[in-house]
Amino acid sequence: MKILISGASVAGPVLAYWLRRYGFEPTVVERTPAARHGLGGHAVDLFSSAAEVTRRMGCWDAIEAARTRLDAMTIERFGKRPVEVDLSRMYAGISSRHVEILRGELTRILYGASRDSAEYVFGDSIASLADDGAGVDVTFDSGLERRFDLVIGADGLHSNVRRLAFGPEEQLNRPLGGYLAVFSMPDVFGLGNHTLAHLSVGKLVGIYGVRQTGQVRAGFLFRGNFQYDHRDKDEQKALLVKEFGDYGWKVPQLLEHLGAADDFYFDGIAQITLDSWTSGRVALVGDAGYCPGPAVGGGTSLAVVAAYVLAGELARAGVDGLRSYERLIRPVVEQSRRLSPKVMGTIIPNSKLALQLMPVAAAALPKLPTAVQRFIWSQNAVGKALSSVPLPDYSDLVQPERSQPIA
Repeated sequence: MKILISGASVAGPVLAYWLRRYGFEPTVVERTPAARHGLGGHAVDLFSSAAEVTRRMGCWDAIEAARTRLDAMTIERFGKRPVEVDLSRMYAGISSRHVEILRGELTRILYGASRDSAEYVFGDSIASLADDGAGVDVTFDSGLERRFDLVIGADGLHSNVRRLAFGPEEQLNRPLGGYLAVFSMPDVFGLGNHTLAHLSVGKLVGIYGVRQTGQVRAGFLFRGNFQYDHRDKDEQKALLVKEFGDYGWKVPQLLEHLGAADDFYFDGIAQITLDSWTSGRVALVGDAGYCPGPAVGGGTSLAVVAAYVLAGELARAGVDGLRSYERLIRPVVEQSRRLSPKVMGTIIPNSKLALQLMPVAAAALPKLPTAVQRFIWSQNAVGKALSSVPLPDYSDLVQPERSQPIA
């Protein structure tokens, strides 16, 4: 079975790796002109089940070696004393196996694991899809025409495959009322591997060190309701300056470096809500199908686990595996959807009371015994969604093949 995957970030390479292990012929098409090997993107989390998938891929050691190693955070507020948080103990309390890694590093490692398993086509995208029930005729922007048995959209929040097969994004996008902006800059504060955060009602500014480059990454989370073009970086930068231009704290120094930032990322915190993630022989995986909310919903871990399950179910049942994939992943998606507004309400305080309580709770929780922390997490949606997702065993379906190299 020949399967086309659109997107070479997280879900796409994981899916390609496992499809090839089960004997399929995957092709990955990616709009960017080359593999993403930089250190761009914000820091993302891999929790227990996602970490286990990467271990089965032979990637875990490389991922652990590339982790951010940000183990402590200082939270500041206007007129309040700083609060110190032990991040290493907090993560240990959430999950027995966890790593925080820059998205660019994760993408590099996953691509390295799958590049010899799949045909990768960079600098191209899908222009049209024609599903006749027996296969899908695909026309690419380059003019190339090819036929595939299945097409999988793993191309993120603004998925091109979803637009072609399921309709305009505006009908499926559910804004949560928050925004995320991230960019790199020189470490003018001497942070090293420390994280510094400043909270106010409706806003959070964070700065953390990137040990691989000696730079820092500046992140902004804020509430609001804005109209903007998600492809226009200049418009997005202007919006950020308007919102934070008079914020104070260290923000003026951060904004001085905004214009020169070549890795600037900005997007709304929104969910994709679809009744089904399959349409004939076209399906969606990861943020393309069910983005729970960038920065607040565990979307990276969900994408890794879902790609693993999708490949396994296709191996077990062929095209009919699309239905069992939806059935198995839907409970996790629903948990993540419920989780996102709660997490956003916690990390971006929406009231003076929340502003007062959040740093105190963040500092106190890691001081509890690890077993107590895990019990507390297990009692709420956050813990249930992030800590442990059962992984089916598809080892009996693996085809004999040479080991895969890690970049």
